[in-house]
Amino acid sequence: MTPLVPVSGVAAAVGLLFGVLADRISTRWPEHEPPEFPAGRTVGWRTAVCALFGAFAFAVLPARFGGDGLALALFGAWFATLVVGLAIDLDQRLLPDLLTLPVIPVAAIYAVSGQNPLVGADLLPAVIVAIVVPGLIYLASIPFGAGAFGMGDVKLLVGVGLMSGGIRAITGIVSGLFLAGIVLGILLAARRITLKSYVPYGPFLIFGAVWGIFVRG
Repeated sequence: MTPLVPVSGVAAAVGLLFGVLADRISTRWPEHEPPEFPAGRTVGWRTAVCALFGAFAFAVLPARFGGDGLALALFGAWFATLVVGLAIDLDQRLLPDLLTLPVIPVAAIYAVSGQNPLVGADLLPAVIVAIVVPGLIYLASIPFGAGAFGMGDVKLLVGVGLMSGGIRAITGIVSGLFLAGIVLGILLAARRITLKSYVPYGPFLIFGAVWGIFVRG
């Protein structure tokens, strides 16, 4: 057993608890009206998803950035916002600007400084992915109607590109969209949703962002 294994285990436990807390936060913030999104709903499947994602995301931190204090701090803060964002998008179908916009300038400064270990000297690919990919996905979604791919998702992916770097961001986006296809296919087959149902893509993209860092660590 390597020294990072127990550390990742502790981090996963912390992430599990944080995921539960994020789920509880999502029922009350941002403030929203019942009955479609009742504040104070009981613990359910959303809670489990948030807890498991929190455990996974926090476990990745020491495994990927264990020797870099600055990276641990910045990616730790970012992953925390991703957990909260996933919880809110699952509950309210939105990604608040307060969670997505501040990431962009911080990630840009971190990347330009050369200190981001996932970007390094490959700043240009990170910038291209951060700008071009969200724009292309947004344009491709327009024929499917308003809200198919929201501006919250666009802002999220700009931050993903700048924080993760080009190749990891692409890996994460593709993985997230692939997962979305699988889950939506299952839900359609089970008749839990229809082709006209609105399903937020943010949670899938958020999972993909961390997955891209994990598999290409």
